[in-house]
Formats: sequence, structure tokens, C-alpha cells
Amino acid sequence: MSTILVLGGTGKTGRRVAARLRARGAEVRAASRRGETRFDWYDHDTWEPALSGVSAAYLVDSQGPDAAGLLAAFTGAAVARGARRLVLLSSRDWPKLGDDRLLASERAVKASGGAWTILRPTWFAQNFSEDPMLRDPVDAGLVELSAGHGLEPFVHADDIADVAAEVLLRDGHAGRTYELSGPRLLSFGDAIGEIAAATGRSITYAPVSPEEHAARLAARGYDADHIALVNRLFASIDAGTNAHLSDGVRQVLDREPRDFTEYVQSTW
Repeated sequence: MSTILVLGGTGKTGRRVAARLRARGAEVRAASRRGETRFDWYDHDTWEPALSGVSAAYLVDSQGPDAAGLLAAFTGAAVARGARRLVLLSSRDWPKLGDDRLLASERAVKASGGAWTILRPTWFAQNFSEDPMLRDPVDAGLVELSAGHGLEPFVHADDIADVAAEVLLRDGHAGRTYELSGPRLLSFGDAIGEIAAATGRSITYAPVSPEEHAARLAARGYDADHIALVNRLFASIDAGTNAHLSDGVRQVLDREPRDFTEYVQSTW
């Protein structure tokens, strides 16, 4: 049986993708810096063991300034070694921000020579419990963000994983880009309110200015580039740019996406 490589195999989506593929009988190589197969974008000696015998790959880029270049080299090597199917985790936000550089990783995969599929999810529901930037303020009881009262259709990470597994295992998705969202628009205040109600805790959402948010993130050790990108993303939400639903989950899986409440009930 051929092997499917899952990069970021211990991450929010990667571990879920690997689990679903294995449940469906696939041979999986979950690779990450701390996973069962060691993989580091900046250590090329880890590339060959990750790629050996691989027929398909789930790709999460390095998220650094050189992400597209690394991805171009890696996917070129993957295709040269026999990988036929490449699925990239991107973001629905990237085309909306008007910065062509954010789409460079998508272009790299498209130019690889493999049969590519792009997944563009919205903000993950699981960010509230698995990403320190949101999880830590939730745990502390005060979430201060520069997203204002803008609306976002938070997507369940399990839906991303279900879609990724389907397009990795089944034909008919080559050359397609799927935008993935949840079924309902919520503000960050709405989301925090649901989490607070489920936990019985007092958790407050407070909109702050981009400058205030930047100062808080800097105090927590985030670098300037990350802070600038996060504030751009929140400004887009505040402006209403993200206040619409996408039907990629239904296109691929022929069902509706999971609601944010399902995430809250299963997590909190």
C-alpha cells in the first residue's frame, strides 16, 4: 500500500487528518518536528525520509517569510519521487487581504507538477482551546482582541480533517480550491459567550484598538511580523469582510458543516 504523508502531523489539523486516514485503512506517515517521523522545514536531511514511498501529501507550510520557496522545493522533490496528489492547507483570508505574497504557497503547489487541491478554511473553532493566542486569554477570563464586533463563520477542525481525508483518498478534486467555513456567523463576543455559558465561568470579550492589541501580544513575546498579520486579519473581520458562509464542506462531503455549538459542547 502506498503511503500518505501528513505534515504538521501533531498539529491542530494534521493529527486529525492522520487519524481519519488511518480509520479509513490508509498507510499514513505523520511528520513533524516532534512526531513519529521527524520533519523540519529547515533541516533538509529530514525531507527524504518523510518523502520515501509517498503517493500523496497533506501540506502545512512553514508559515515563515520563506514558506513558498521551501514549499516549492519540497513539492518538486515529492513529485519527482512519485507523489501524485498534493493537498495544501491555506486560508480563506489570504485573497481578501490584498497581499499577493500570502498566496505564494498556493502558487508553489500549483506549479509542482502534481495533482493539487487547495483548502481555504476560515478561523478554526479549535483556536479557542488549542492556540495559545486565544486559549490563554480564555483561561484567564478576559479576551481582548482588535476584531471589534465583526462576524466570522468559525470552522470546526474536524470538518477540515474530513475534507482533507476525502480529497486525499478520492479522485475528482484535482485542480480545485475549496473554501471551508462553519454554518453560522458569530462575533468573537458571541463565541466567548457560548464558551462562558458552557463552562459556567465568567469570561469577558473586550474589543481593543489595534495598537492596544499589538502591545498585549508583544508583551506575551509575539514577534512584530506575527502581530502585524494578526491585526490585519482582525481588521478584516471588524470591517465585515469575512461575514459570509462558504460551501466547501458541503461540496466535498455532501453534508452541512459542524456548528460552533458542537465544538463548544465537545470541548468545554
